[in-house]
Amino acid sequence: MRTIAFFLSLFLSVHIAQSQQQMTPELLWQVKRLSALGLDSQGNQLFYRVSTPNMETNGFDSKFYKIPVNGGAPVEITKEDVAVVDKNISPDGRFKMFDKAVAIEAIHSKDVYKDLEKSDAYIFTDLDNRHWDTWYDGKFNHVFYKAINAEDTDAIDIMPNEPYYSPQRPFGGDEDYIWAPDSKSIYYVSKKLKGKAYATSTNTDIYKYNLATKTTTNITEKNRGYDMSPEFSSLGALAWLQMKTEGNESDKNDLIVLENGIEQNLTARWDGTVRSFKWSKDGKKIYFTAPVDGTIQLFEVNYPGKKRIAPLVTQLSEGPFDVTSIVAELNNSLLVTRTDMNHAAEVFSFDLKKKDFEQITNVNTDFYSKIDMPKIEKRYVTTTDNKQMLVWVILPPNFDASKKYPTLLYAQGGPQSPLSQFYSYRWNFQVMASQGYIIVAPNRRGMPGHGVKWNADISKDWGGQVMDDYLSAIDNLAKESYVDNDRLGAIGASFGGYSVFYLAGIHEKRFKTFISHDGVFDTRTMYGTTEELFFVNNDWGGNYWDKDNKTAQKAYNEFNPITRVAKWDTPILIIQGGKDYRVPIEQGLSAFQAAQLLDIKSKLLYFPDENHWILQPQNAIVWQTEFFKWLKETL
Repeated sequence: MRTIAFFLSLFLSVHIAQSQQQMTPELLWQVKRLSALGLDSQGNQLFYRVSTPNMETNGFDSKFYKIPVNGGAPVEITKEDVAVVDKNISPDGRFKMFDKAVAIEAIHSKDVYKDLEKSDAYIFTDLDNRHWDTWYDGKFNHVFYKAINAEDTDAIDIMPNEPYYSPQRPFGGDEDYIWAPDSKSIYYVSKKLKGKAYATSTNTDIYKYNLATKTTTNITEKNRGYDMSPEFSSLGALAWLQMKTEGNESDKNDLIVLENGIEQNLTARWDGTVRSFKWSKDGKKIYFTAPVDGTIQLFEVNYPGKKRIAPLVTQLSEGPFDVTSIVAELNNSLLVTRTDMNHAAEVFSFDLKKKDFEQITNVNTDFYSKIDMPKIEKRYVTTTDNKQMLVWVILPPNFDASKKYPTLLYAQGGPQSPLSQFYSYRWNFQVMASQGYIIVAPNRRGMPGHGVKWNADISKDWGGQVMDDYLSAIDNLAKESYVDNDRLGAIGASFGGYSVFYLAGIHEKRFKTFISHDGVFDTRTMYGTTEELFFVNNDWGGNYWDKDNKTAQKAYNEFNPITRVAKWDTPILIIQGGKDYRVPIEQGLSAFQAAQLLDIKSKLLYFPDENHWILQPQNAIVWQTEFFKWLKETL
């Protein structure tokens, strides 16, 4: 016989469950964003920044904290109290490095015509006239160093008068330059190319600048692809990340070590690609992160040095999460940041012996405790070429298999970006599922984490097997009784936006609605306006006017969404950023105009001041509101 206590506990559990909140766009933009800053000189305290969106100011408020590395209560501090070990101070304590923009060339009319101060024109005679979201203005990032107590005005430019960037733009930071262990040299990353050569190449190199002689040596001259992220071991060996193929930004990323003039590729025989790394304290191994099977995990590889033994890559962690960075090594543990589709980044300690995690920070723990979480399932779908493809399925909170749910096929961008356990503040599966949608997110062709070949197979085949992969995923889920086959949609940005435009012409009535953000609509005009030409050259095979190039012609004809627009018959929301120079505004405007002239229900959501992403808090709420308003209207 059931007791009163039983029914009381049942009532309380139901009451608690009902009091939980569903994640909404407004709640998403209350989530705090953690950035790990590093440790103090003793390695006892972790410093981190917490940024919180401020809707009133349309920006972010930041606070700074320290917390014992072994766990404990965080203490709020001021920005000036952040006593992190400064990598930019030379090991001997005599000098400090920094970077700043330097005017090298006269591009603006005011600089060319000194008497025309009110003129407002740019004058270009070569490419690289704009990049990501800014126009080229004749200024270049340069690395400087100065005596520790000297004024910045006394600093020495290690790239005097050079029209090249270090840090690299648009996303490079002070990770692009480091001190040599003896403090006599600075190593920095730069792509020393100009104009068309700059726009069509990925050939960054690592340079060594000698402070005494003021001479510079290219230490990676033989490699024609990316050389990035230099870092010295405690024993003086230099490691960096390297891609072999010039022009391929998504080539296999290998770990290279240089010592005593001898280079070793530690990951050459490993079928994966490295994202980030950190030397072990003893200099005998390297810890790194890499995508694997729809997640990003911790790995290690031994450094043999002069020993005649082969490097061995070992996966350290496993689970439904992403290890997004390695902060530091402690005694028998690593401090890392970690996310999953339901949780923003927090700092964890990973025990290298036990192979388990302990959460150190709890920036959003209380917030998430009040949220009903979607359920995340991992399944494998057989593709049309008989491969096993991982598909993430995100189910609404309190999912009921006896009901039917509208379902969204999510097309990832990149196209070679991992579809892992990331936590996005725009394409947030937690929010989507909490509004009552099932999300189908396939690790289709082109994704890293499933072998180098799977990652590479999308290049020059944008409209080929990958489209079959999408349809295989949604058709497989459509067999489930809880999927409403009359309410299927497809959504995505960048290459995902291209995918939406392409699927709109081939889907054979599968989908009832589409949403494309900054998607490629016409590959020809894309080639004519995008800034990183190496990307389209590599992924499409070249330009559109070379009629003898059959591979490229396929990209500009058969695989061009605009050639299939006559078959469009489904409502579509098109979102476009005005400062997106990667996939420029002509793409979104052309697609919207076509839909309108075809009398298809369509909407254009245009953000004049946003780039390839949506970064401003108020714009983000508009984006989310319009996103779900469109789905409610059309699905």
